[in-house]
Amino acid sequence: MSLGGDRLPGSGLFSRRINRAPSRTLATVVPWLTIALASLVPLSPVIASTPVIPPLSFMLLVGWRLLRPGLLPLWAGAPLGLIDDLYSGQPFGSAILLWSIAMIGMELIDGWLRWRGFWQDWLVASVVIAAYLLLSHVVASIAGGAFAPGLILPQLLLSFIAFPLLTRVIAILDLLRLARIRVLG
Repeated sequence: MSLGGDRLPGSGLFSRRINRAPSRTLATVVPWLTIALASLVPLSPVIASTPVIPPLSFMLLVGWRLLRPGLLPLWAGAPLGLIDDLYSGQPFGSAILLWSIAMIGMELIDGWLRWRGFWQDWLVASVVIAAYLLLSHVVASIAGGAFAPGLILPQLLLSFIAFPLLTRVIAILDLLRLARIRVLG
């Protein structure tokens, strides 16, 4: 016999009920779509002399990978990096390569760290984001830009500060991804 207070709040939120079930399409599309839409951020009308806006699409990729490790396949860095390359202004192929390396690196870290908490996730994300920003800057300087690593410091600092907030947004999107929808038939 189940008592009224022995269930956790929201524990029955995703169970199958009559005429309601999580959508497989929604569960698959939401992470891919959020990362792809975040790649459009460089098209915003923000004008700055130095890079200030953090790489939101890459941060979403890292956040989804850390929140739900098995959700995105290991090869997801290549097509999502391709979409980011089309809109970021970086040399073509840089995000494809760096996002793929980041996914492989996070897979290795995930196999090494058996248990993770908030601080470990934040540390892993900070290291991966810092490496991505530095390597992106190196690739841009090889393609003809000026090499001045100090220019990415505001972007790097803002990325570190914004990542916990972004993980909360990803958690809300994950609830949307698993929401029960009316099933017809």
